[in-house]
Amino acid sequence: MSQYYSPIVYTVTEQEDGWLLKTVLQRRLLVSRKLLSKIKLTEQGVMLNGERVYISVKVAAGDVVEVRMEQEESDDILPEPIPFTVLYEDEHLLIVNKDAGIIVHPTHGHYTGTLANGVVHYWKSKGERFRFRPIHRLDQETSGVLAIAKNPYVHQHVSEQMIAGTVDKKYIALVHGSPVPEQGSVDGPIDRDPEEPHRRIVTPDGYAARTLYTTVTRWSGGSASAISLKLESGRTHQIRVHMTSIGCPLIGDRMYKTLPVHEIDEQTMAVREERDSWIERQALHACELTFEHPILQERITFQAPFPADMAALEKRLNDEAAPREEL
Repeated sequence: MSQYYSPIVYTVTEQEDGWLLKTVLQRRLLVSRKLLSKIKLTEQGVMLNGERVYISVKVAAGDVVEVRMEQEESDDILPEPIPFTVLYEDEHLLIVNKDAGIIVHPTHGHYTGTLANGVVHYWKSKGERFRFRPIHRLDQETSGVLAIAKNPYVHQHVSEQMIAGTVDKKYIALVHGSPVPEQGSVDGPIDRDPEEPHRRIVTPDGYAARTLYTTVTRWSGGSASAISLKLESGRTHQIRVHMTSIGCPLIGDRMYKTLPVHEIDEQTMAVREERDSWIERQALHACELTFEHPILQERITFQAPFPADMAALEKRLNDEAAPREEL
């Protein structure tokens, strides 16, 4: 087995004739300084026309540049047969549909039973060596599409797209109440709740956060709604915090079900408590993820099907909270 992953290959153009190899690596392949410092020290990390060279050499039109990264493994993650569904996989990326209730990465007190344990087991069962590099996270009780990079180059590129705001992350949520207006955005800085640090709140001193939303369906004149959401930032619990802040907490969300800034009557509260019991987690699903594939250099979209527990909740809302209004 080779100690390197398949190379990233680039052919020098007429425009780049006479450039330093280092310049091609940084400006055309967009190799980060950190990764460049690492690969130039390995035997086959940087090759020009099949030969190892210094990155200070000049290149000519037609030269073939190859970048190789050494294979890595997550030796600190115990392989376990944890369930997940593969939505897409190539030699650079693994896209999965994460089930609700699964933590993405081992944390203090949760060293096993995570998605990372399952992915490491999956790779090892195929005789493959990759380090677990999630490009983003989902809350434990949020289901849906999650992207995992198989090497540091791909992780760097997609992460930079996220920072630049060119990654589209779309969600579907079933919420109490109905937003006013039906379509809009929530712009609310988010930070930790000083009284309960594991929770987040909207606060003027928080980190900038923006969520776009569109109401898809309303039940019983707005007592519950299905909402399509798009994140323009990626703060912890962002959708849950923002929807609560406008009086529409997610159905089943035990952490954010209280509405300190929105007064509701006892009857409405009783109805909401009943509906919260219809699902064992917050009704939130990451349904779609779009970004540019760093190697294919084309935008690709991945979709995760609607989960069974949210489909069952939607059916109960149709049956018991009629009439249904499509928007």
